[in-house]
Amino acid sequence: MKHLKVFITILLVFLLTSCTFSETPIVKDSFVPSTELKVHFLDVGQGDSIFIELPNSQTMLIDAGEKRYADVVSDYLTELAITKIDYVVGTHPHTDHIGGLADIIASFKTGDIYLPKVGSNTKTYENLLTTIKEQNQVIHVAEKGKKILDEKGLQVYFLGPDQKYKNLNNNSAIVKIVYGDTSFLFMGDAETMVEAKLEDVKADVIKVGHHGSDSSSSDDFVTQVKPQYAVISVGANNQYNHPSSETIKKYEDIGATVYRTDQNGNIIISSDGKNLEVTLAKEANDASNS
Repeated sequence: MKHLKVFITILLVFLLTSCTFSETPIVKDSFVPSTELKVHFLDVGQGDSIFIELPNSQTMLIDAGEKRYADVVSDYLTELAITKIDYVVGTHPHTDHIGGLADIIASFKTGDIYLPKVGSNTKTYENLLTTIKEQNQVIHVAEKGKKILDEKGLQVYFLGPDQKYKNLNNNSAIVKIVYGDTSFLFMGDAETMVEAKLEDVKADVIKVGHHGSDSSSSDDFVTQVKPQYAVISVGANNQYNHPSSETIKKYEDIGATVYRTDQNGNIIISSDGKNLEVTLAKEANDASNS
């Protein structure tokens, strides 16, 4: 067993060094107005997967849930007639976030791939790095201040991570999208330690950190974000008792409407640059009666 662990460690070091990490921001100049920005929060059980139709006709995927949900994500994209994902973000190496990414990257044409520069010794993470290498892709480092897009009326950039943390959750790639007068914040699994260091967090929509756990969403942070909508990606009857009732109350107390993938299924929030529209796969009452 000891020799196996040493072998796995050496293998991961090889993969990390053989996969190219680009430090250069990818910034596009052109802006072709489209009808709207559409953010799809997918129901992948106790995990995260968010597909985004950007208003410049490009697309973005943040996470893809556990590996067993890869087909769910793939089928959803196929139903939308998606053939290319322009930007792929793996927020951090936990399997409930990046487990399905290797299959998606292998199945769809992908553009720029972003990962935080932090590793894991799991087979899932090893497979992801191997797949990226096999697809002749480079890995762009997800880190504070890096821009994915900077166009007229549309900005997509990272608020974190700002450094390496021992806790993998705190190494989460934190993405913010600003379209016109509206904004979306995607927190990955970042916890209160990171929240306290963030700036520019005000947003109309937040993907709540760490599945609504009480390890995230501090009082000060929730007050600063002050979203109109808070989305929690979570599995029904999960073993972690996510989301925390206290976390839900914090968002409701500042006037946010809270949606949950375990109760609402897939959640789509659209923006025309000024107004937001929410479409739910099912109402919460339907979920409780099923």
